Amino acid sequence: MDPVLARCGYRCDLCMAYRPNVEAHPEYQQELSDGWFTYFGFRIPPENIVCDGCLSPATETLDKGCPVRPCVQERGLDHCAQCDEYICAKLQELLVSIEDIERKLGHPIPAEDRRRFVQPYENVQRLADLRTKSA
Repeated sequence: MDPVLARCGYRCDLCMAYRPNVEAHPEYQQELSDGWFTYFGFRIPPENIVCDGCLSPATETLDKGCPVRPCVQERGLDHCAQCDEYICAKLQELLVSIEDIERKLGHPIPAEDRRRFVQPYENVQRLADLRTKSA
């Protein structure tokens, strides 16, 4: 699958909640519910975990209260790194780095857990790289 970048810099294609991934591996829903709780402190019931991604014209995204998607769409941008107000308060709410998570947890995250539960959302460096490329 080609990379699919969300408006905030998350990688939909790597996310276990992304519809094509859930359809191929329904067990991902329970695994992700547990992983999100472990590493981010929130739980979504497994049966509610499926997302078409914010690039989809469908309005069914997992994060129905996302402040970034409508903002980026209104500005006619592809993602936050293209915005003159980068990094704004809306994006700040969604920034994820492995260092911040490990600092909060007080221990390193195993490599496989990082790949499955954190890497899809590690957008700090991804957006910075996109911003540099477009400059």
